[in-house]
Amino acid sequence: MSKPSWISRVFATFVFLVMAGAALPHRARGADDVPAAKPSTTPATQPTSDSGFLRFIENDKGGGALETAIVTYRNKNGVKVHLVAALHVGEKEYYAGLAKTFDDYDALLYELIKRKGTVAPVRGQPTGSAIGAFQRWLKTTLELDYQLDDIDYTKPNFVHADLDWETFEQLQSDRGESISGIMLQSMLHQWSRQLEGTSKMRDVTLIDLLVALRSPDRARQFKLMLAQSFGDIEDQMAGMTGPNGSVIITKRNKRALEVLKSTIESGKKEIGIFYGAGHMTDMEKRLVQMGFSRIGKTEWRIGWDMTQPPATQPAQTQPTEKTRTEDVEDPAPATK
Repeated sequence: MSKPSWISRVFATFVFLVMAGAALPHRARGADDVPAAKPSTTPATQPTSDSGFLRFIENDKGGGALETAIVTYRNKNGVKVHLVAALHVGEKEYYAGLAKTFDDYDALLYELIKRKGTVAPVRGQPTGSAIGAFQRWLKTTLELDYQLDDIDYTKPNFVHADLDWETFEQLQSDRGESISGIMLQSMLHQWSRQLEGTSKMRDVTLIDLLVALRSPDRARQFKLMLAQSFGDIEDQMAGMTGPNGSVIITKRNKRALEVLKSTIESGKKEIGIFYGAGHMTDMEKRLVQMGFSRIGKTEWRIGWDMTQPPATQPAQTQPTEKTRTEDVEDPAPATK
């Protein structure tokens, strides 16, 4: 295996940010906006990477699955908050399952950096941004669906819980923060961890990329390679944000929790927060500080199913929700 190149590191880091981490903002035109779950069966093997909100599980069927979590918390007043970790590019049935779940919430707080005065995104409408175009390229290359195409943000229980574009841009300028700077910081952090021998991130080499792109089942191989490279999401996000936090994670999470407080004050008792998986470790800490404790088991939704399909298996005409139910209790509730 050849050594990883800086090009492959940049690519893997950028894909992680776009698909599972910070839900990079789109510079919307007019009313365009930017966003930012299938219960799952007992895994065949232990997760090869697991942050508590995003995990990759290998199986004995020639592949594996990339899964996101729904974790539930409750306070002393009986208010329940469900942290719904998201992949921004996933399977159609993944988003169909999430949409059904969202109907059960009194309010669904969602991430979406948009310009002041703009409305909820229209399903299928392009944003006109470079990142939006890249996400749609990933959707096509990986044979998946795009979150903005499958989730209906106009439903009455959907509540915008994110910074507007103007505030986001100003905060980044004030802190000297940029997407390229975050990527560089993350790569340097991973290099340091690899030198120490403590990194869980699988390197993606140029040879890996070429082999995946030339494979007969290119989409599955590409997804498998990327899912394995995501590694430890908590460590990757720590590398992106640094000790003092960041606008793209910390400031946006603070805004989401401000909206949560006002939503609770309005009388809502069953509330979901739909944000990228990379936000959730910090989001959980903030919930605990608000007096919430984790309850029940983690519910896992399969975002990417990379199982090797039998050659004779007929193609499905309708999406079927794939789910996994944990048969092991969650660890002790998070503490301050």
